[in-house]
Amino acid sequence: MNMKKAVVLLSGGLDSATTLALAKEQGYTCYALSLDYGQRHAAELTAAREIAAASNVAEHKIIPLGLDAIGGSALTDTAIEIPDQPTDGIPVTYVPARNTVFLSLALGWAEVLGARDLFIGVNAVDYSGYPDCRPAYIAAFEQLARLATQAGVEGGEFHIHAPLIELGKADIIREGSRLKVDYAQTVSCYAADADGRACGVCEACRLRAQGFLDAGVPDPTRYRKKGSDPIFR
Repeated sequence: MNMKKAVVLLSGGLDSATTLALAKEQGYTCYALSLDYGQRHAAELTAAREIAAASNVAEHKIIPLGLDAIGGSALTDTAIEIPDQPTDGIPVTYVPARNTVFLSLALGWAEVLGARDLFIGVNAVDYSGYPDCRPAYIAAFEQLARLATQAGVEGGEFHIHAPLIELGKADIIREGSRLKVDYAQTVSCYAADADGRACGVCEACRLRAQGFLDAGVPDPTRYRKKGSDPIFR
C-alpha cells in the first residue's frame, strides 16, 4: 500500500482540480479537503464531490466553516457586489485569512493521518492581488507548520506544495489537459447558479475563459444563458 500521503485542498474549481491531478501524478495517496465556508453558492462543493469521486481519493472531507459570520468579502457577504470589471488593488473577492484557515485545517488533518505533505492550488500570476497566494506566504506557513505541531516539534517536516503558483491560467489548463482533468466538472464562477452554470462576467469567469482561449483548449464551461460567455475586446 502506498503510504506517501497528502492532504489536498479541493475547492471544486479549475486550479484545485489540476493540483489534485498533479499530486496523484507524483505518487501521493490523496486525502481531499473541501470547506463549506459560507460562500455564495454550493455548486463548487458539488463539483468537489464529483472531482474527488472521479479521482478515487482515499477520503474526501467537507468541513462546515462559517466565514460568512465575519463577512468582509463579496464571496461571503451578499451586501458586497461582485465586480463585473477588473479592479485595482486587493479585490473585494478576497476572503480575509481564508487560505490561513484552510491550510490550518488541512495541517491538522495531515497530522492525524501521519501525512507530511499538503497541496494547495494558489496562483500568484492571475490572482496577484491576494496576499495569501504569494510564494512568501506559502514559505511562511510551511515554517509555521514545523513550529506549531507535535509532529514538527518531534522532528517531522511538513511541506506545503503550491505547484501552480508561478503558472498562468493557460499553462495550468495545459497541465490539466495533459493529466486528463475533466474541466467540465469544475466550477470557477464567483456567482454560479445552483446548477453550476457560470455568470460569464466576474473576474474568475474572465480569467478562466481567457485561459482556455490562450491554451487552445475547448472551453467546457456552462453559462447561465446563451451569449453570456466572456468577451475579450
